Amino acid sequence: MIDTSSFKNGTNIEVDGHPYTVVWFQHHKPGKGGAVMRVKLRHLKTGGQTERTFKSGEKFREVEVRRAKKQYLYKDADTYYFMDLETYDNVGLSKEKLGLTVNFLKPDTQVEGLYLDGEFIGIDVPVIMEFKIENTVPGVKGDTVSNVLKSATIETGAEVSVPLFIKEGDVVRVDTRTGEYVERA
Repeated sequence: MIDTSSFKNGTNIEVDGHPYTVVWFQHHKPGKGGAVMRVKLRHLKTGGQTERTFKSGEKFREVEVRRAKKQYLYKDADTYYFMDLETYDNVGLSKEKLGLTVNFLKPDTQVEGLYLDGEFIGIDVPVIMEFKIENTVPGVKGDTVSNVLKSATIETGAEVSVPLFIKEGDVVRVDTRTGEYVERA
């Protein structure tokens, strides 16, 4: 059993009979009453997200998720295929189950496959990845006081906000959890 004080990002718990992973949490102490934990949860099987509030000290069953190294191979319609690096078996997952991680999948990327009760349910991509800038508008220096960002398209087709000095062909590092620019590679 795990209680709310042990929550961390990535903690897997069972809520109302369904497996969830903690995406975000915040301890909150209102003026009246006891402390509560605000939590954003992602359903491990469907990928849907929900926000909940739990009383401080509430207990949950921890869900065991097995991890296996996989390599992203290719996309066919709305299915993404991965090869297990130990058994060389190919398995596919739908775009809906992968969620926003599809924005950061490049062929031959090594990922961690997530298994719940023997079923392949999702992947974890590396936290920081490098991408080539395919398309962006030229940056114009002007009367800027702080960091000004512009939109850019990376090689996977995802949109990322980058600083003005980034140009087409540059390679940048992106945080895959938030989709934010980290630095130029």
